[in-house]
Amino acid sequence: MFRSALVVLTMIFLAGGTLRAQAAPADKPVVYFGVIPRYNPMVMYRSYQPLMDYLSESTPYRFELKLSRDYTQAVQMLWDGETQITSLGDVTFVEAQQGFGATPILKPLNEKGEPFYTSIIIVREDSPIRSVEELKGKSFAFSSHHSTSGNLIPRYFLFRRGVSLFDLGSYVNLDSHDDVAKAVLKGKVDAGAVKDVVAFRHKEYGLRFLAVSEPIPSVPIVVREDAPPEFVVTVKKALLAIDSADPLQKTRMRNWDPEFRYGFVEASETDYAPIYRMMEAIPEGCGIKCH
Repeated sequence: MFRSALVVLTMIFLAGGTLRAQAAPADKPVVYFGVIPRYNPMVMYRSYQPLMDYLSESTPYRFELKLSRDYTQAVQMLWDGETQITSLGDVTFVEAQQGFGATPILKPLNEKGEPFYTSIIIVREDSPIRSVEELKGKSFAFSSHHSTSGNLIPRYFLFRRGVSLFDLGSYVNLDSHDDVAKAVLKGKVDAGAVKDVVAFRHKEYGLRFLAVSEPIPSVPIVVREDAPPEFVVTVKKALLAIDSADPLQKTRMRNWDPEFRYGFVEASETDYAPIYRMMEAIPEGCGIKCH
């Protein structure tokens, strides 16, 4: 039944994508672009809508952003065909790939032109904590269980430095990276872990960076296994054409999410092999093991 539903969804997608597109045949077919809830909804729309506008102008499709309430729903919407393309995290990509064969097609570049980002452990600027080892006995905030830079990487990072979850005074998983940063700033927890772009966005409000992870493969843009090849080719062509060195493009992209404003390169499943390994490496459980 699942496979038949995929065939039907593909036919709908090729014919116009949604009922909305069928109701307005003169318009471009609508494609729903999903994204995991990295930030609060207002920030998400402000950061991602410019990319939707660019794709709508550069392709034969009209892209609309479709937010999810949590990481699990973002994966489920891609599986169900509510979205045809999604920006997932590394962990959620692994879940989607193992669950229903989702395929990574592109990954963004950072400011240095490299396909990596980092996880940063943060404390308040006035915190007496000066080393990772001093986190023992302290309270710590992770992001969603399904987050790469907010959960998997910092747990692995702490474990490799002799700090297990049992060594912490307490720990909690919050819904988003923004929630973690705010919890640290308000003194609700002693420390937390967030994606680098979130750490830098909140730094001026009184954060200090306690530790920075090794580079993490940048977050993949993912399609369903049965995505029409012509759709994939068209999207890749549009996003690979982005050149952050071009002054006109740079000006246009100044309001884009920092993760996407420096261009893209092609992605493959093998890029995320280190994530698979880390998800199996932590004794107290993480990644797939903790959900």
